Amino acid sequence: MILEKVNENPFEQFKIWYQEANKIETVPIIETMCLSTIDANGFPDSRVVLLKSFDEDGFTFYTNLNSVKCKHLEKNPFASLCFHWQNLKRQVRIQGKVSQVLDSIADEYFASRPRGSQIGAWASEQSEVLASREILLKKVTDFEKKFENQEIPRPDFWSGFVVKPFKIEFWQDQENRLHDRFQYSLQNDNSWKIVRLNP
Repeated sequence: MILEKVNENPFEQFKIWYQEANKIETVPIIETMCLSTIDANGFPDSRVVLLKSFDEDGFTFYTNLNSVKCKHLEKNPFASLCFHWQNLKRQVRIQGKVSQVLDSIADEYFASRPRGSQIGAWASEQSEVLASREILLKKVTDFEKKFENQEIPRPDFWSGFVVKPFKIEFWQDQENRLHDRFQYSLQNDNSWKIVRLNP
């Protein structure tokens, strides 16, 4: 597929590609994205997380607020995202400013999670040293007993973040590595400038 043009709105363009990826059974989990943050020493740090929603406000994921990624974002609230849909030979690369979602939004999403994932959020001291897996499983059992026969509330140390983009690139693989690349850059008037990049 050769890209002759893209939608003037990058969120609409992302929606098109996301829906196309969702229709292909051989594409792995389409919401998988690489999230990169910067630590206190200026080193990049990347990990795979799951996209939970997107709109013109940005791209949202959820995590433990005591995690390494959150400690990075407290000091440097900027991040990059990268989606790679190999079967479609496509990438989407995003740079943006990160902010925490409202508690009401985090509450609503947490309530929609499977019960096992809710318990896991309470049991895990994410990124902290764990002496043994048995300790973690014991905490899971303890929280299962604590919340038995009741709804599980969202921990105050667990929430969501939204990456509001100021740059988005759509990348389509082509023969001889002559790839199609379109880059959107947010302008001061909130319009998007679109340029084609060399492969």
